[in-house]
Amino acid sequence: MDTMTDTTTDGLQISSVLDMHENPMVLIDEHYRIVAANHAYQEAYGVLAADIVGRHCHEISHHSPMPCHQRGEDCPHQAVFSTGQAHEVRHVHFDPSNRAEHVRIRGHAIMGMAGQRYLGEEIIRLVDQDEVITCGEMQMVGRSPAFLRCLHHIEMAARTEASILLHGESGVGKELAASAIHHFSARQRGPFITVDCTSLPDTLFESEILGHERGAFTGCLGRKRGLFETADGGTLFLDEIGELPLAMQAKFLRVLESGSFRRLGGAETLHADVRVVAATNRDLREMVAARSFRADLYYRLAAITVSLPPLRERREDIPGIARVLLQRIGASWGGRWELSREAEIRLCAYDFPGNVRELRNILQKAAALAAGPVILVEDLDLDLEDGRSTPSVPIAAVRCPTGPTHGRPGPAALPALLQRFGGNRRLVADAMGVSERTVYRWLRQG
Repeated sequence: MDTMTDTTTDGLQISSVLDMHENPMVLIDEHYRIVAANHAYQEAYGVLAADIVGRHCHEISHHSPMPCHQRGEDCPHQAVFSTGQAHEVRHVHFDPSNRAEHVRIRGHAIMGMAGQRYLGEEIIRLVDQDEVITCGEMQMVGRSPAFLRCLHHIEMAARTEASILLHGESGVGKELAASAIHHFSARQRGPFITVDCTSLPDTLFESEILGHERGAFTGCLGRKRGLFETADGGTLFLDEIGELPLAMQAKFLRVLESGSFRRLGGAETLHADVRVVAATNRDLREMVAARSFRADLYYRLAAITVSLPPLRERREDIPGIARVLLQRIGASWGGRWELSREAEIRLCAYDFPGNVRELRNILQKAAALAAGPVILVEDLDLDLEDGRSTPSVPIAAVRCPTGPTHGRPGPAALPALLQRFGGNRRLVADAMGVSERTVYRWLRQG
């Protein structure tokens, strides 16, 4: 790395500290200037330390003249220098060729002998591993560009107080995305309350959403807090908002606009501080045009919209999602299962019209019927007759053009193999007999 003679408080030269890390790492001063970069950084990005030392970190990583926290992002520099505590974030960075990549940043404070404070910023490139976000008992898992882009949008939206509308096909995990928004928001310590709009009859709207006082109706023996009041200080998730009848839409709008309400049978006006996240698999704009959904409610809910990609657009995430689902199945059933490589390949080639929900059902059935702990291709019940599904990839030995060394496949084989394995770089790397980092490097060079 570029020579830096400053030492840490224990006398260790800072350059040696950085080069202890296998991942790319830079050292940044309190003025956002890069003062050193380790060998891993220079190798990963094809630059010399001299090319970036003295330049601002946001200029290099974001190609921006201003720090990322001034653009609404969670900034490790701001966090570490203000608190002195380690801080971890996910960012979209740009490489020297202006190509975007999703990375995880681990920042921590480093002190020099003379009292200088630095940010040590370790960069973990997410193309090399699955990103796992835990929300309660559920997990979001993925490494695909579509997933990481969606996750970035979720994190950015979560930091605001605006209402968010999630849109995606059935089974993509809209409730999990809503839970992630709550997890990333300033309201994460507050309640997360789900309202299933498909099971909310008009006659029970006031009672369920707004609550009721004792004696509000026949047989009512006590006071009940409604779901809106229960969500005070937290997040109210309106699932399948497109199924809400028109008559109830007007009632919902009044409550959402003001935050004020009265319980059924009550005279006191109450207030709840609630952040609203809604989800649908329907096109609400078309419904607005058809007058089956109120335009004013749509604009109240869709201050920010986030689209969740279907599983067929993030095939490289399927192995990681399958592992998490099998772990949950095993914990529930008292067993342990894993996929054979051929079964993994077969799943990656399937379109999953039912998305993650369908994958879960397929794995449950396969685990129940498998003869042992390894799920084989013949254990998978895939609906290949579905018009939205594609035939599975043949489980024949992979034959592809070879490179000049030792008969192994070379970069020329990448397009065919990426298509064959649904874009899953890990499976491509295994088939080629190289590391996933090598596949990624070939793709960048191509």
